Amino acid sequence: MYKGLERLDLDKRLLYVRNILIFSLSFLVVGLVYFQLIKADEYVGLASGNRLRMIRLLPPRGNIYDSSGVPLAVNVRTFDIKSYPMDLRLDEDFEGVASLFARHGIPMTPEGLREIVEKQYVAPYRAVSVATNLTLAQVSDLVMDPGFGQGLFPSPVWRRIYPGGSLMAHVIGYVGEITREDLETQRDPYYQGGDIVGKNGIEAVYEEQLRGTVGDQVVEVDSRGRRLRDVNYNDPLKGNDIKLTIDMATQREAARLLEGRRGALVAMDVNNGAVMAFFSSPAYDPNPLTWGISSKEWSALLGDSARPMLNRVMSGSYPPASTFKVVTAAAALMENVITVRTSFFCPGNFQLGPQNFRCWRRSGHGRESLIGALRDSCDVYFYQVSVKLGIDKLTKWAKDLGVGERTGIDLPGESRGNIAGREWKRSRHKEAWYQGDTVNYSIGQGFLLMTPLQIARTYAAFANGGRLVTPRLNAAKPPEWTDVKISKAHIDSIRAGLREVVRVGTGRVAGGYGVEVAGKTGTAQNQHRNDHAWFVGYAPANDPKYVVAVLIEEGGSGSSVAGPLVGQMLAYLDRHGK
Repeated sequence: MYKGLERLDLDKRLLYVRNILIFSLSFLVVGLVYFQLIKADEYVGLASGNRLRMIRLLPPRGNIYDSSGVPLAVNVRTFDIKSYPMDLRLDEDFEGVASLFARHGIPMTPEGLREIVEKQYVAPYRAVSVATNLTLAQVSDLVMDPGFGQGLFPSPVWRRIYPGGSLMAHVIGYVGEITREDLETQRDPYYQGGDIVGKNGIEAVYEEQLRGTVGDQVVEVDSRGRRLRDVNYNDPLKGNDIKLTIDMATQREAARLLEGRRGALVAMDVNNGAVMAFFSSPAYDPNPLTWGISSKEWSALLGDSARPMLNRVMSGSYPPASTFKVVTAAAALMENVITVRTSFFCPGNFQLGPQNFRCWRRSGHGRESLIGALRDSCDVYFYQVSVKLGIDKLTKWAKDLGVGERTGIDLPGESRGNIAGREWKRSRHKEAWYQGDTVNYSIGQGFLLMTPLQIARTYAAFANGGRLVTPRLNAAKPPEWTDVKISKAHIDSIRAGLREVVRVGTGRVAGGYGVEVAGKTGTAQNQHRNDHAWFVGYAPANDPKYVVAVLIEEGGSGSSVAGPLVGQMLAYLDRHGK
């Protein structure tokens, strides 16, 4: 009896051990299947990572040329010093590399080096750049140093330069290293830390076309990171080139005309929107921004009181002053408020309730009809027209002529300006719209703001017979326009007035340069400072090809300051334009 119980207990123990062995063996079999079959490719890749290194090869960007083939943005060969994150794991590794660079005049700290590596980190076996923009002489000097370890190696790269410098800064823009914020928001798998991207201008707008296709190189290394052989190589593909409508010689003439002034000049083909000159003064040199400047230098550039980074052509908004009178005239004609022969008497002022609105000519102009009012820039004529027209009809036609809307030019950062109106004033100032506001609008003052590019576009619509063209800089971009639906007869009447402005009116100084110009002066009030000077004109007056708008900040009189600049530029285009 006792032996039977003992035997039964032994059997139970053996069964228990057998179950444990079966479970353990099953676990091992499942693990073997998982690691050897299911996860095989992953672990083979990890093993390869211990002996293979991947080098990402950035392509040269596409070049940018002017309309005559003059290079505006090209690439030069420089060198980066690269390393692998897995070779820079210890504090002494960072200290050694930083010390090496410091000995050869390349400022670097261990902390800064660690930050550079972390920003570019993707995988431990993917190379990162630890020093950039080095010359061949600098690289040779570094390689000869006994401290140049096996974990470092030089790599040739392409860098961007801008032969036109400040002449084309606001058009071309510049490139720079992609930021961590850009990587997080864009989530484009093409980019990695350390990549160069377009930051502004054409470089930014056409980034995908210019950037090219990344290549890669896989090399085999030994356990100490020394290169043994190339395993695979895929060539990087250069980005596509871009040809602009801008003419460098015309741009240089624009810069000459604006030298020493704060302002903007834009010249455009009235029929297809091709921009031929686009200059904002003062400008800046984009080359240092591309190659890297200190935070102190960047702050100084942004803090410059002359605001060289501001693109005044399309991002600066100003009261259009009397250049806006063509819009008031077109709206009144289309709404049958006036005809070309309707006249009003100008005694030098206009009384509206308790408010007295003065004409720029204190003695008045006498009786004026439309063409004479444009010729003499008679304020009182347009005051009286605007009261009959009303703000709603005026802003409707203003919007149709591009006021308060972006032009659609292929550059970033364009301002809408400000068309305002009843709802805008009620929401912004908590006030109703008054007739006095409309009176101010009729001569381009009040809440109204426009950019020089918008003004040029509006005048191009009168010059070409009623098409509101889209300004363009990329020569390959097809022309675009919309019909403003203003009758030919009314456009002809306004054009007749603009011819008289330059022939015998307020803009006579624009007509003395060998080409027949039609256009309009403007002197915009600038609170607490001198007035802004405007002139916008097109030529030849009877068969318009080009429109030019000039704004001079705090320039004073539009007729005497801005008018000659427009006349000279239109004469230049008439002689040299294509």
